[in-house]
Amino acid sequence: MKQIRVIKNLDTAVRIPGSKSITHRYLIMAALAEGRSQLHNSLWCDDTRFTAEALKCLGARIKYSPEQLEVIGTGGRLDCPPEPIFLDNAGTSMRLLTAVACLGHGNCVLSGDERMHMRPIGELLEGLKPLGGEVESLEQEGYPPVLIKGGGLKGGRTFVDASRSSQFVSAILLAAPYASQPVEIAVQGLVSRPYVDVTLEGMSRFGVEAGWQDDGTLRVTAPRKYQPGNHSVEGDCSSASYFWAAAAITGGKILTSNIERSSRQGDLALLDLLARMGCEIEWDGEGVTVVGGSLRGIEVDMGDMPDMVPTLAITAAFAKGSSIISNVAHLRIKESDRLKAMADNLRRMKVRVEEKEDSLVIEGGKPQGALIDPHNDHRIAMSFAIAGLATQGVQITNESCVNKSFPQFWDTFEELYEKKSRQ
Repeated sequence: MKQIRVIKNLDTAVRIPGSKSITHRYLIMAALAEGRSQLHNSLWCDDTRFTAEALKCLGARIKYSPEQLEVIGTGGRLDCPPEPIFLDNAGTSMRLLTAVACLGHGNCVLSGDERMHMRPIGELLEGLKPLGGEVESLEQEGYPPVLIKGGGLKGGRTFVDASRSSQFVSAILLAAPYASQPVEIAVQGLVSRPYVDVTLEGMSRFGVEAGWQDDGTLRVTAPRKYQPGNHSVEGDCSSASYFWAAAAITGGKILTSNIERSSRQGDLALLDLLARMGCEIEWDGEGVTVVGGSLRGIEVDMGDMPDMVPTLAITAAFAKGSSIISNVAHLRIKESDRLKAMADNLRRMKVRVEEKEDSLVIEGGKPQGALIDPHNDHRIAMSFAIAGLATQGVQITNESCVNKSFPQFWDTFEELYEKKSRQ
């Protein structure tokens, strides 16, 4: 259990680790390339470790050090292992690797923990089949564990319903260059579109052609191979968000370095929302500084950045007036049912909140201390840790769940209490 201390006069700077979503994608592309790649500032956490271990099972050679990840790729020649590959509750790993494993020789089973087997993947399986992917659920239709019968992808045209996850699209994109002919993906109901753009940017960096033909169709040139190289992973905007919120709710000031203003990460847009709520945002050569102010509630569609809902919900709990966070039904199939987990824990802090099927309505005020159950969800734990900076008596159970995406979170969190003003 983690006891959070209230902070006074927050004025500090923290360095943000590499992006989890980009590390996943770069690992896969480097593993499919032929030759040696070096990934600098990559994130080594529970989720990316599961991706790396799975890729090693498929034939890639991956070596981790604190400075970089070194990957010796397979050139797209994957060998499926005889034993199932266990991915715990790493949803990104499950979805992206389901498509990648179609390129292998032999059969591959991808499994996870109990929660993983409750997270849908049917739309991805249906999207792979027209391209030649032989994929099926082994227990409940449309859910992991999944069986992938390798043999490659023939390419062609397919359709993907992406209303529950953009990762269904990114998965097919990542494998598509190794199809025997070009791939077209008709996409419907896309949520979290910025993550697809992050995938496309990475593919370009690794030397393949892919992009939007029009607003609803993607095209990938194939057959092609990713080119090995040295790449740097930019800072993770999702991880930075907790520290932006810390400045917001305490009225303090914090610089997050290693964040790029030109980033394609959709979660960068949280800064615009914090500005609307009353914060000041300042960019310079080191990164971005957030200065808290008098907060006011907002109404916002968060369909393109669902991972920011817990962070924004905590900020809204300290703002004047009501906030409405909408178009986030897909949060119910994350590591936890995040809408329910946020609503339950906010109520523990005596915050008035209405939980709807696809939204939260939060009445800001003065949250009270409480024992927080993060539901084994890293983003719930980190968000409520920030609430404890402005509210006495917040305790977080199962605090180690942050290892899923940000193993250094508590160390970085403690740095907030060390004044590091640049004045």
